[in-house]
Amino acid sequence: MGLYDSWVLPRLLNTMMGMEYVTQERKKALAGVTGDVLEVGFGAGHNLPYYSDSVRRVLAIDPSIASAKLASKRIAAARFPVEYVALEGERIDAPDASFDSVVSTFTLCTIPDPRTALAQLRRVLKPGGRLFFLEHGRSPQEHVQRWQDRLNGVQQFMCGGCNMNRDIEQLVRGTGFDFEQIETYYLEGQPKIFTFMTRGVARPT
Repeated sequence: MGLYDSWVLPRLLNTMMGMEYVTQERKKALAGVTGDVLEVGFGAGHNLPYYSDSVRRVLAIDPSIASAKLASKRIAAARFPVEYVALEGERIDAPDASFDSVVSTFTLCTIPDPRTALAQLRRVLKPGGRLFFLEHGRSPQEHVQRWQDRLNGVQQFMCGGCNMNRDIEQLVRGTGFDFEQIETYYLEGQPKIFTFMTRGVARPT
């Protein structure tokens, strides 16, 4: 891992993920998260301030040690215990049926094997538990899709493996989840190739 990936990229993402328009989307996505929570793709901990008082604890999964250091102040300020574990989303070391809620925000775009990661999230949910997700991905408009496909390699290189052309709705639906809520939309005033959003709540089938 070079200097860009290990030092520059985590700080760049920390800044981008803290922008106001992203923060507003987080608040919407995290409403309803309760109990014992697994957050995959924890990054620098930007979700922590927006969890409600109904959250008891958070197990934070992310492979980036640099991002964990950037999250330290947010972890210290959390109103509930936060345990950080440096693992990839495909290798969640937790018992079956152990979480009330699992959370994925801006993560399924980057995980190398998102279907395996989603299967892991499904496995660790308690009966009646829910997946809360907020992701950017493939536009339904063909002219936008063409640009997403053309520029996806550049996006991967610049943003640590992030893909702009994954069909998030299909990924979640295709790994054993039913949607309780789902919304798809573009972020107003932002480039369409980067900001076709899918936000929702899903339960295992």
